[in-house]
Amino acid sequence: MDTVTPRKNTRKNARPTHRWRHDVIELAAMFTAVVVADSIAKTIAKGPDGPYLLVFSAIALVATAAFHTWWARRHSHAPPADDPGGSGEHPPPAAAGTGPVERSAETALWRMRTTVRDTPGSLAALCTVLARHGVDILTLQTHPLADGTVDEFLLRAPAGLQTGTLTRAVAAAGGSDTWTERADAHDLVDTPTRLLGLATRTALDSAELPLALRQLLGRCTLHSIPAVSLSGRPSGETAPVEGVLEETSMRLRDPHGGTLVIERPYLPFTPTEFARARALVELDARLGPRVPRSQDVLTLPEGNAITVRRADQRDLAAARALHDRCSERTLRLRYHGPVGDADRYLDHLLSPRFGRTLAVQTASGRVVALGHLLWDGDETEVALMVEDDWQRRGIGAELLGRLVAMAEEGGCDSVYAVTQSSNTGMVAAMRGLNLPLDYQIEEGTLVITARLGGRQADRREAAPHPEQRPAGR
Repeated sequence: MDTVTPRKNTRKNARPTHRWRHDVIELAAMFTAVVVADSIAKTIAKGPDGPYLLVFSAIALVATAAFHTWWARRHSHAPPADDPGGSGEHPPPAAAGTGPVERSAETALWRMRTTVRDTPGSLAALCTVLARHGVDILTLQTHPLADGTVDEFLLRAPAGLQTGTLTRAVAAAGGSDTWTERADAHDLVDTPTRLLGLATRTALDSAELPLALRQLLGRCTLHSIPAVSLSGRPSGETAPVEGVLEETSMRLRDPHGGTLVIERPYLPFTPTEFARARALVELDARLGPRVPRSQDVLTLPEGNAITVRRADQRDLAAARALHDRCSERTLRLRYHGPVGDADRYLDHLLSPRFGRTLAVQTASGRVVALGHLLWDGDETEVALMVEDDWQRRGIGAELLGRLVAMAEEGGCDSVYAVTQSSNTGMVAAMRGLNLPLDYQIEEGTLVITARLGGRQADRREAAPHPEQRPAGR
């Protein structure tokens, strides 16, 4: 059973020292010593075994002194070793696992996942080790396995605590396959609330499913493989209705046909995560195609009014008409080569499974531009096409700005555009974003990557980030 338990290591109130008790005990011990000494003195003076009794008395006195020393050290209230005024002989009770150690006012949020044995006390041992290092447990989720349990924590740790130190401490407490990454304030939302939010977004927009799966499963690569390729041939990819889970990959049946393949090589999926992903896909399948139909009316500098709205496969005929009106040069700059079957290719681009599309239409309803935000594995591509008679009017820049804002809302940390150096309009639009840009040439094409500085960028220190870009579509 998946549970979310907010926890907080609170410092217990210190017990009063009760010094008067020690004074009473020492006073009683002194009177007892006086009585015993008086009795021994009288016995020695009157009896023949006086020397032996004197020796026994000395032994008893030494034993009593040793016991008193041991007792005093065991119950000492001296300050800890890191206290400049303390003796440094013994750590405080918090260091033994009863509470956090006050080490620094600065803290950092971490997500940690580790596998422990499904035995009583395994979680307690893990929590004790975390407390010794001053780590506060904010939330805990459990993912049951066949031969153990995966515990996923959200932690607040001292800023100076190193990842290696934390990993070694967890391993000493019985944790294995430990994985950590930096978290941020967005992770403070508990898992049921986050899942409800992802389900709501998916219910409102078909294009949200890939993003919802990304945010649900963390850094992963998601590919939507259609049942029929763009060339019209069967792809051979068909997942069973119940899906397939294979450690670092899962395959789910796409409601729009084909298969959703999700991969996370650096961290195996758990059955709990598989069940959550399958539930989101089933929700998408039950609700059917849906795209928000909000519209924004804008006025161009020359005074013409245009409307920017979301588009999907229902706009295939308008998109094909736009293609027919564009020149060969415009099509070549957009697709970097000839387009064999425009209808099938446009149907793929307009599918919400592969991303989001914005359309620009005139007052008469004619579509004159398309902008695509395409999910490419764990990366995001932007692409634009503007009809020749409507170029150089700021439409491309307007579309690009809106697409980048969508990418930021979806948690993407970068977007890239594949174009040619001769496409000065696209290059200028990318520069107009006022974002850090990276340029690279691949197989004769120019790839421009804009780094968005999204919230996920600071969280992925532990996850590999393959630096690869496709040369074009």
